[in-house]
Amino acid sequence: MDDFPAGSVWLVGAGPGDPELLTRKAERLIAAADIVFYDALVGPAILAMVPVSTELTSVGKRSGRHSKDQGTIDSLIVAAARSGKRVVRLKGGDPSIFGRSTEEIDACRAAGIAVHICPGITAASAAAASGLISLTLRGLSRRLTLVTAHLRAGEPLSLDWPALAAPDATLAVYMGRAAAPEIARQLIAAGMPADTPVMIAVNVSLPTERLITGRLDALGFLTRTIGDKDPALLLIGEAVGARRLPAERRSCDMAEMDTRL
Repeated sequence: MDDFPAGSVWLVGAGPGDPELLTRKAERLIAAADIVFYDALVGPAILAMVPVSTELTSVGKRSGRHSKDQGTIDSLIVAAARSGKRVVRLKGGDPSIFGRSTEEIDACRAAGIAVHICPGITAASAAAASGLISLTLRGLSRRLTLVTAHLRAGEPLSLDWPALAAPDATLAVYMGRAAAPEIARQLIAAGMPADTPVMIAVNVSLPTERLITGRLDALGFLTRTIGDKDPALLLIGEAVGARRLPAERRSCDMAEMDTRL
């Protein structure tokens, strides 16, 4: 393949989990790879698309449960490419959004290895699609801000809270489940109204997907309904309140949560 010669690396976005949300290019690169290094957030349905002759290596990292550190992952990718393999580094969502792609690109370049990125659908886009909302909304939300609440152990959650509390923005918080109570407190203290709409998207795009809605001041309570192993994205802002769901899903998510608040 002209764009995937032996000894080269592609960082491939696996999207939010639904195999039908893979790009055609991602599917082609996965099929052509000799080895695939995959993240913990890449689900079984995506991995099932990897040919049986292709080597599969898990390098997954989840909060508090790191299987391999970043330096080791970089070394594995470089070693595989140097041995002449076509290497796919498969990442959940989009490799360039909280995917630590820079470290892997730098490692490949330092070793003289050709490296490229195949983008993927990020969780915020998939969550908005499931919730039938727009992340931006004319006259209401002119900006979309993506942040991560994932920190090393013992580090404080230090973000520009006044900027994040801007009234004309939608805020997407990746890996924010554990920090949800603090996120709510800090945003309210920075001036965001307590009744600002929020949506928690759990297992986005998968058959087990849940969309939980409520208000900012109940965010900590709402996240207590989520399992520790379930990936969750927080969407916060007035645009979130404009969501429209089929009646059966409204009764399951919205009405249930409203009665509990």
